[in-house]
Amino acid sequence: MRCALKKFMINIKKAISSKTSFIFDLDGTLFDSMGVWVKIDNDFLSRRGIAVPAFYGHEISSKSASEGALYTKELFGLPESTEEILKEWYEMSLKEYETRIKLKPFVYDYLLKIKNSGKKVAVATALSENLYIPALKNNKIFHIFDALTSTDEVKRGKSFPDVYELAMRKIGATPNETVIFDDVLPAIKASKQTGATVVGVYDSFSLSLKEEIKRTADFYIESFEELI
Repeated sequence: MRCALKKFMINIKKAISSKTSFIFDLDGTLFDSMGVWVKIDNDFLSRRGIAVPAFYGHEISSKSASEGALYTKELFGLPESTEEILKEWYEMSLKEYETRIKLKPFVYDYLLKIKNSGKKVAVATALSENLYIPALKNNKIFHIFDALTSTDEVKRGKSFPDVYELAMRKIGATPNETVIFDDVLPAIKASKQTGATVVGVYDSFSLSLKEEIKRTADFYIESFEELI
């Protein structure tokens, strides 16, 4: 069993090391941050006397901020405008991303490893730049990336391939030379549509969908330690 697992990990490393461009999601992939959004969802809805449905987190996780606000407004029949919802979410999350959000274990080491090997490195996130830029700088990885891409720059959220395709264009990469890392199922399905190699990343937030993520992605890792 251990020999088979070791051989499998060698195959993953070999397949990924042949790529020249790397695109990473942030929340739940590089950032250990999904718990922050669970708390924000609970606090936001509890202020309105609404319990968070079990499906809500997964449904909203791959949407852009604007899509998520509209989805939330329509789902719960909220009187607030989408702009008011976005403002409240922003105020609730800003301090977290400026000071508290941390990297997952071994992320820094892996990013440094691929950057030092001459690879192109990009971000593809559903976060707005006023959240992800402070967090990248606070964790001392801002300088590693050749391009930063958000769903704010495209028409559709991460349930569609748009943000990944834009990230590839920014770094001048083709799908054949690109590997994409993400942790949520809708985003993994969308990234597969680009033709790039896709690596699913474990996050406890998506534990219930782990097996489907493993079947959908080309590869799956529990930790970035496996790739170092």
